[in-house]
Amino acid sequence: MEILLSWLVATPPLLLLLFGFVPMAAANRNVGLMRSLASAVSVLALLLSVVSTGMLARLGTLDMPLYSLTWPVRVSLGVYFDSLSAIMLLLITFIGAIIVRYSIRYLDRDVTQGRFLKWILFTLGAVLLLVVSRNLVMLTVAWMLTSYGLHQLLTHYSDRSWAVWAARKKFLISRLGDVMLLAALGLTYSCFGSVEYSEIFAAARSIQDSSSEGNFWIPTIGSLFVLGAMTKSAQFPFHSWLPDTMETPTPVSALMHAGIINAGGFLVLRLSPLIALSHLALDFLALIGAFTALLGGVVMLTQTSVKRQLAYSTMAQMGFMMLQCGLGAFSAALLHIVAHSLYKAHAFLSSGSVLDAATGVRTESGRIISGKRTLAMLPVALIMAVAICGLTAEGMTDDHQSKPGGVILSLILSIALTQLLWPAFSSGSIRLAGWSVLAAMGVSIGYFAAFLLTDQLLASSVAHQKVASGFFDSLVTGCVGAGFIGIFLLQSTTRLATQSPLMRWLYIHAVHGFYLDVPARRITAWAWGQHGPVQ
Repeated sequence: MEILLSWLVATPPLLLLLFGFVPMAAANRNVGLMRSLASAVSVLALLLSVVSTGMLARLGTLDMPLYSLTWPVRVSLGVYFDSLSAIMLLLITFIGAIIVRYSIRYLDRDVTQGRFLKWILFTLGAVLLLVVSRNLVMLTVAWMLTSYGLHQLLTHYSDRSWAVWAARKKFLISRLGDVMLLAALGLTYSCFGSVEYSEIFAAARSIQDSSSEGNFWIPTIGSLFVLGAMTKSAQFPFHSWLPDTMETPTPVSALMHAGIINAGGFLVLRLSPLIALSHLALDFLALIGAFTALLGGVVMLTQTSVKRQLAYSTMAQMGFMMLQCGLGAFSAALLHIVAHSLYKAHAFLSSGSVLDAATGVRTESGRIISGKRTLAMLPVALIMAVAICGLTAEGMTDDHQSKPGGVILSLILSIALTQLLWPAFSSGSIRLAGWSVLAAMGVSIGYFAAFLLTDQLLASSVAHQKVASGFFDSLVTGCVGAGFIGIFLLQSTTRLATQSPLMRWLYIHAVHGFYLDVPARRITAWAWGQHGPVQ
């Protein structure tokens, strides 16, 4: 039964990766065949994922070698399939099947559609291989194959100068991530004498159970893995490639924002038993994730392009997901990945119909919300939001404050609920206020219920306790909380006084992303010996 499950899990990535060997000329000549194969294989991958997940529920975690190598290091080719892998496998194959079907219609009669389908299927296969890899060597290879496939998709229209420029920037940042991952791989093998997940995780649990600090290099290993994950998930200062890759076809944007960009988060989740041993890595990840989330959230509000808005939204969401990982809330991070992927895939695939939909919507002239009532309702909405969040947490969890990141994530949820309640309370309509309270309760209950379910599913797949680090850990939590409160106050001020000189000054700089992408552009120009095109 385990052998059968192993091959069921391994078949989707292997089938999809085979498309990389199809000659481009043959793919473009036989578009009809490529369309049929792409549709059939993507649906087959989804069905096999569903069957594999059902079998996993009966057999438990699968750690199965299929082929062993002894040189240059002892490594086995096989699958590591647990609840984390199963959730990601279902998510990727489901979104992948939809994107492939969309691509067939989107590039209909395009003379290069065969080439496009070849590389999008190959890239999907590389992502699936990343998810089911049995060890660090396979993960690193899949990581690089994912970058290679994405580069081919980003340069699909090679006559678009900005698309090529953005792909080159992404290429350089990806190579930096590869270096980080290879260095971490070498140090991990040096410290643990193995690259197999099961052996590394067992050693990590032994170190944590004995309360020892382990090898001197463990903080360095954790930091390198975190830095590698940051490059793939567009975290500051490696974030500038994501908003610039908007000239690629829409299906690529959907795949990139709903699937590939999650690779960084998956890396942290997969290696959480090892990374959780490093206070430095997690605290650094929490700070950078929070900063990226706040930066992306502010810049997103100033963008006039729908796709650039979505790009900065993704950047902010990935930052928040990394913040959750840094706080040790790995279950919450996976829940965030699933929800964001489903939302962002739909957002990109429907982005072309936004203007058509807007023509049928009647809007009133914009007006600035002001007055004593609005200002007075802000603390009322905040108190109500805190009460709803607190009562839900107390009623549905034994002790949410003991959960890693429980306090700060509850604070952020309360701020989000305040944003939901405040406009309704300010309207003066009792009916609208009542519906908003019910909606806030539904959101809070739904979030906690989904978190508890995810936490239960990941019981044996990820670390569930962040190693405490005393004063510095509290300082990081305080900085993160202060940052989100500050952004909340900034947004509140914007709603009350959008025409102030300070807001106009902030808007001008936020439109340009506070010029934080200038170093990356200059390095890209230096690497290729040319100036970048005008966007």
